[in-house]
Amino acid sequence: MTSRVSISITGQRFGRRSPHDHKIKCRPLYSQSSVSKTSDRQSPPLLSTELLAHYRQVSTQPLTVIDVETTGSNSDRHRVIEISLLQGSLDSGIRHQQTHLINPSVSVPDRIAEFTGITTSAIADAAPPETIWPTYLPLLSQNVLTAHHLAFDYAFVRSELQRLDTPFLRPPQYQCCTVELSRLLLSHLPSRRLPALVRHFQFPISTSHRAAADTLACWLLAKRLLHEVRSEADDTLLERFGRQSLTLNAAARVLQCSPARASQALQQANIQPLYISRTGTAFYLRQSVEQVYWERRDRQLQLPLQAGEEAETSSH
Repeated sequence: MTSRVSISITGQRFGRRSPHDHKIKCRPLYSQSSVSKTSDRQSPPLLSTELLAHYRQVSTQPLTVIDVETTGSNSDRHRVIEISLLQGSLDSGIRHQQTHLINPSVSVPDRIAEFTGITTSAIADAAPPETIWPTYLPLLSQNVLTAHHLAFDYAFVRSELQRLDTPFLRPPQYQCCTVELSRLLLSHLPSRRLPALVRHFQFPISTSHRAAADTLACWLLAKRLLHEVRSEADDTLLERFGRQSLTLNAAARVLQCSPARASQALQQANIQPLYISRTGTAFYLRQSVEQVYWERRDRQLQLPLQAGEEAETSSH
């Protein structure tokens, strides 16, 4: 479905814009066909207006917050040894939480045991994956799947279920990553790591790197940030989103082109990268990248119009 739709958010229509305002126009967030599918292959929201619409929608829905502790970082090779799941909504609070250790019949590496406190002996008497995961699947399939760095947890959940010949997919409109939301709303903070945000907001969480505590911390963070999405004006939120720092790869995704072409487009627009002194990493402000996006989009839209006018002129 290629037609553009407008989205109404707190009385402001995000479908058309004036020639002088590049902030209030967006692509369709989800097409009718994509919403009805169970695949997660649709494009996630990229532009500020799309992100605002997405998170406003998420703030009205119940959340299923998850956290997994694993034997490593590769979901194809490593295994989940602990999972916690919490369900709640902004209006009613926490409704349910459950946590289980899992014994996937592998040893827990020493570095993981030091990091999490979960040892091989700690999971020796835990239930195996084929017992635990079927009890979680109905809950995982409900509400907006939420995690801090959702891509990590989601990949492991899918991998574990795939080992049981059970495909698991959640489309973008039912996903919420609090890392991504924190980058939009908390760009002024030096770190968006969960322990750092727990300290910043003084959440009553005394431990970290255990599934139950991290799930509760993620819930508290999601609740706080989504309340801000609900309550703040559109222009205020869009301005905050615009201060997000984007790497070149992230800017390329917004511009829908390769990093090399994105770098060229940004240079042509006289947008110079900023640098993080500690790491030397280059980044661009979201508002500048989106300005380039709309200027490129305008030029593309003008080309067919100009071609049509030239054809009409030559016919006379």
